[in-house]
Amino acid sequence: MTQRIAVLLGGLSPERAVSLVSGQAIVTALREDGFDVVPIDAGMNLWEQLSFAKPDVIVNALHGEWGEDGRVQGVLDLYGKPYSHSGVMASALAMDKHRSKAVLAAAGITTAQHKLVPREEAAARHVMAAPYVIKPNAQGSSVGIYLVRDDTVPPPQDMLSNDDMGDWVMVEQYIGGRELTVAVMDGKALCVTEIVPKTDWYDYEAKYGDGGSTHQLPADIPEVATALALEWAALAHDALGCRGVSRADFRFDDRNLKKNASKASIVNKMVMLEVNTQPGMTPTSLAPEQAAHIGLSFRQLCRWMVEDASWPR
Repeated sequence: MTQRIAVLLGGLSPERAVSLVSGQAIVTALREDGFDVVPIDAGMNLWEQLSFAKPDVIVNALHGEWGEDGRVQGVLDLYGKPYSHSGVMASALAMDKHRSKAVLAAAGITTAQHKLVPREEAAARHVMAAPYVIKPNAQGSSVGIYLVRDDTVPPPQDMLSNDDMGDWVMVEQYIGGRELTVAVMDGKALCVTEIVPKTDWYDYEAKYGDGGSTHQLPADIPEVATALALEWAALAHDALGCRGVSRADFRFDDRNLKKNASKASIVNKMVMLEVNTQPGMTPTSLAPEQAAHIGLSFRQLCRWMVEDASWPR
């Protein structure tokens, strides 16, 4: 019997445009694989939309606030059908950067020095020495992120009119070095990708723009660094209670690193930035690339998400 799959896409967050691309790619792949697929542009009437669609399984391709922070997952828990990715607790925890860093640190994972402050305070004064980054505490995809390089001039004032930042923002020490990411699938870390942005740093344009960055996989880094990134990504997935596919982002500063560096020295060079509980599924997305690297096509990855779906999560 052909399963009826609802794919949630679009949604209400500033990352709506990215979610539409992710969701449509999943819709196409599942249809090619023989599933009866109903795309749902998720709104505040999601329960009504699901009741009308009558799906057997729900694939959540939403990104950002509301779709990735536990609120939609709460609706799906109440609806009572198998769904993909993480449940309420892991989604809410991972989206809250301040609280998730506390969990990661307790698990033995190195994170950057950071503070949670009101947006007005971050705009009024430098709350830590530059260079540092100001980012929303509960958004993703580099929407509304400010890199402060010089604390002899005032902080960026346009954040005051950027409501996507939220009332509280994360001020985080800027970590130089190489941008790494690791996808985790069913609790197993896949591989390490190095992201080389063509802009000054890995901002929204570098992440989603056409040719904004290049991806090297596996990353050309010491084996001990690869092993640590894989270990930490799987550990973070478990510590936060993630399900399905997640992706952990890192900075790795290999300057002045000895050729035969030990794990102890690498620990001081590697920092986990955050964990994404619903990684992008766009043409330039990292998790599908890593799945392909281990021999899993995009269509197979999407089928796996359907087969992995469960209730409750």
